[in-house]
Amino acid sequence: MDLQSQLSQVIHPSRIHARLIDRIAYANDASYFRLVPQAVVQPNSIGEIQSLFKFTQQNKIPMTFRAAGTSLSGQAVTDGILVDISKHWGKYSIEDNAKHIRFQLGIVGGFLNNVLKSHKRRIGPDPASIDACMMGGILANNSSGMRCGVVENSYRTIHSMTFVLPNGFILDTASPNANQVFENEQPHIAKGLLELKRRIITSTIEYKGESLADKIHRRYQMKNTNGYLLNAFLDFNSPLDILTHLLIGSEGTLGFIAEAVLHTLPDYPRRYTGQLYFKNIQDAASAIASIKESGVRAAEIMDRASLRSVEHHPDVPAILRQLPDGAAAILVEYQAEDAETISSFKKEAAHVIQKIKLLHDPEFTDDPIAQANLWKTRKGIIPFIGGMRAAGTTCINEDVAFPVQHLAEAVTDLQQLFMDFGYADGAVFGHAKDGNLHFLVNQAFNTDADTRHFDGFMQAMVKLVSGKYNGALKAEHGTGRNMAPFVETEWGAEAYAIMRNLKSLLDPDNMLNPGVMINPNPQSHATHLKSMTLVSPQIDKCIECGFCESRCPSRRLTLSPRQRIVVQRELTHMRLADSFSAELDSVANDFSYAGVDTCAADGLCATACPVNINTGDFIKSQRAQAVTNEASALWIANHFTLAERTISTAVTLGHFAEKVIGAKGINSIIRIAEKISSTTLPKWNNSITYSLKKLPKLHGEKEFIYFPSCISRQLGQPSDSHLEGDCHLGLAETFFTIAQRANINLYIPENVTGYCCGMPFASKGYKQTYQATLHKTLTQMWTWSEHGKYPIVIDTTSCTHTLRTCSGDLSPEDKEIWKQLTVLDDVEFLHDHLLPKQDIHPVDQDVILHPNCSARKLGLDGKMLAIAQRCAKSATVPLNLGCCAFAGDRGLLFPELTKSATEKETAEVLEQDYDGYYSSNIPCEIGMAEATGKDYVSIVYLVERASRQKDEKNI
Repeated sequence: MDLQSQLSQVIHPSRIHARLIDRIAYANDASYFRLVPQAVVQPNSIGEIQSLFKFTQQNKIPMTFRAAGTSLSGQAVTDGILVDISKHWGKYSIEDNAKHIRFQLGIVGGFLNNVLKSHKRRIGPDPASIDACMMGGILANNSSGMRCGVVENSYRTIHSMTFVLPNGFILDTASPNANQVFENEQPHIAKGLLELKRRIITSTIEYKGESLADKIHRRYQMKNTNGYLLNAFLDFNSPLDILTHLLIGSEGTLGFIAEAVLHTLPDYPRRYTGQLYFKNIQDAASAIASIKESGVRAAEIMDRASLRSVEHHPDVPAILRQLPDGAAAILVEYQAEDAETISSFKKEAAHVIQKIKLLHDPEFTDDPIAQANLWKTRKGIIPFIGGMRAAGTTCINEDVAFPVQHLAEAVTDLQQLFMDFGYADGAVFGHAKDGNLHFLVNQAFNTDADTRHFDGFMQAMVKLVSGKYNGALKAEHGTGRNMAPFVETEWGAEAYAIMRNLKSLLDPDNMLNPGVMINPNPQSHATHLKSMTLVSPQIDKCIECGFCESRCPSRRLTLSPRQRIVVQRELTHMRLADSFSAELDSVANDFSYAGVDTCAADGLCATACPVNINTGDFIKSQRAQAVTNEASALWIANHFTLAERTISTAVTLGHFAEKVIGAKGINSIIRIAEKISSTTLPKWNNSITYSLKKLPKLHGEKEFIYFPSCISRQLGQPSDSHLEGDCHLGLAETFFTIAQRANINLYIPENVTGYCCGMPFASKGYKQTYQATLHKTLTQMWTWSEHGKYPIVIDTTSCTHTLRTCSGDLSPEDKEIWKQLTVLDDVEFLHDHLLPKQDIHPVDQDVILHPNCSARKLGLDGKMLAIAQRCAKSATVPLNLGCCAFAGDRGLLFPELTKSATEKETAEVLEQDYDGYYSSNIPCEIGMAEATGKDYVSIVYLVERASRQKDEKNI
């Protein structure tokens, strides 16, 4: 019996992924390691976790837990069974007036902060990856960040947890008599923990005049995630309290945390931020003590290489380009709950700058926009250095901690180390007040010589950090495989023996993430290394951080953007190795659906990508490569008026057929046609709107040119059920009606039919047709607008986005036209032009919005919310807002994509009844209506209702 068949006895087959493409997709995390798992499983209950523990012990196949896979030290990859908890472990609840938050471990950390925001609370841990990493990794690595230091991390803020041990024992540590239950039912473990505690306390071995207990106490005064958190043995007395805190930072090697409760902390609303510049790193480091004493929440140090990497970004301070070689900067931020406290901090800041050696006058501000621009300096370092790296190299992000008083010398030594090993682009930055430094180097792993070179650097770095400065080899990122060979080097033989004994006590079979934390291989840091095979300039910059994954609509169905890139790199590697085999064919064939067909190409991945990769664009280029002849597409584009009539007729016939045989009957016929033709065809659904009955004739005076998009011309008539039949007009007529009320003159060109932004062709890879369609439409818009004199308003946000971002696909002549056109989305037209002129009578309704991905990329989501807040009693944007993945016709071709993409948002929307459901894109409205069973319509309809006079009848 093969592994998949064996696993299907404990996990449902639909949640076991053993195809080669799936195993490759999960072979990489954000580190420089690569291990291909034997299978990926997605358990959905504690019972299945228990069964997996038993299975691994019986079959001697190790397993590793993985949440978001943003780990930087290799703790989320395995050649055993990979247990993915990102899919089915997403429950949470706010408790005790938001003083506590309960959650499962498959939730993104930043999401919890969004949940707590209305309560003016937050979680303590604040890793830079908080909008991508999940709580499983945050707890398992005891992650910290720019502000939390050693007092607000998971170890310090954990309230309770429910854990599962490898022997199957489950316990909620907050349950009554939990301590007694643990000691009675797990006496061997309880006694073993107390024995380890006794060994630490009674140890008489001294190192440099320091006992083991004193050493542990001192080392955790600074950040330290290298090895198990031995301070738990000193901070707590009961075995259960000790174990609870040992599970924090254990990187999934001791047990499984099924649920946790954290103490929440105040979310400071007032901030005062400044950038301080120094002649050299020594002056900067010397200022840290005074800065820390002044009460700063953050103090981020950056050396000249770090600053140089971002100095050409348009939003960073211009002074960066003028700094001399050797200069440094510290970004400081004070935070407070009230104006009085922040005023006090401002005085402290003024006092501090008088005591330190500054190169230039400081830049302090309390303006949120200016603050965001200052933070772009710090946050841009990793992506810019990663993006500038040589082709085929890996960006390695290490973090260490030094005693603060030695920070200046340590930075100088690190910079010298970069020179010694030829890392000309090496940069140092980090959390200065904690003595926590990050450094970036770009390293290739293509040859044995590359690996030996990296090993030499790591050995030298360990001697520097642990030997010369007695610092921590890992401050935030966890031990992983990266630092496992050096845990004993840092801690000494006695402490390391206690860690080994702890591992054996909890996981005697060593089946849980072996090789992480405890690893006898002195070369594990230089083993199983990933190589970055070059595929395409569009994606070669990818550093595989995983930041994109939480934004991707297909991540719960097939592949995420990172996984698409990982699979493409492996396919290219196989081809370069002349590995034209069944394995290559298998992965390539499976990628057609998982990688290409089910990519919504919405581009949201780029909004989170630190190196600005739009994987959707890459997938569209893959589709384009598959197109061998565009003759049919060009014919449709050249006869688009006929195409519109055909679509209109098809929609009308579809609605007729739906009344006769229902949507299921229609789709049964379509599936038969698919089998006969071997072609994927659009499916029918109950939420498809109607073809527009007519366009209003608006050919008089001009203020704005109104361009009803082709999609609104064909599907711009909502069903009679929307808004309880309150408005029976199509989108274009409704738009005209509210413009009239505001005394705004809209002009619809008589020949508007037959013109399109070209997006349908671009998304399918018909690039030539797309460009031809753009040319045709822009040329006509030039005429309609009288050479750019009048703004053009579009009622479909995805079309607006296409026309706003198409410059790279235009000829020089078309680009000149494009530059002189003003294209407005209906959302900004309503917000900026119509509402200021219109009397609004807010409707007594609670409404919910779906700002689609195009609106968010254009920065219009805030305006949409402002419109709804002005026009309704209350307006809500779901915390689980995502992309509906309808993507033109993608949701008709692959309905499972929209169903998967909208799963979380749908659940949130259906938690309560709303009076109205609004977006600004007809395909998205259809997708959300199909997912939720609610009538989503354009935000234009809400404005129409709120702009009526009190005695005005329905229209």
